Amino acid sequence: MEIKIEHQPSQERLNQLGVFKWAIWQKEVSKFPWTYDSQEICYFLAGDVVVTPHDGQPVQMGKGDLVTFPAGMSCIWEVKSDLKKHYRFD
Repeated sequence: MEIKIEHQPSQERLNQLGVFKWAIWQKEVSKFPWTYDSQEICYFLAGDVVVTPHDGQPVQMGKGDLVTFPAGMSCIWEVKSDLKKHYRFD
């Protein structure tokens, strides 16, 4: 299972996906486990995060990244600076 990151996607790409109509989630600096029941696509407005899949290497992401998390993945989220993101579950 792979986390896919698009660094600094174009405004056109974000508009095609309708990113700015998605819900917003915010989280303070913290560390917690998470399991994805369905695929999530999110766009980071602020923050710095390291996500470590239980069966993989740590992946760093943050402001300006468009990230896709696969359904079925279990991981640990480590929020290094306060996070704000648009998100959608498929």
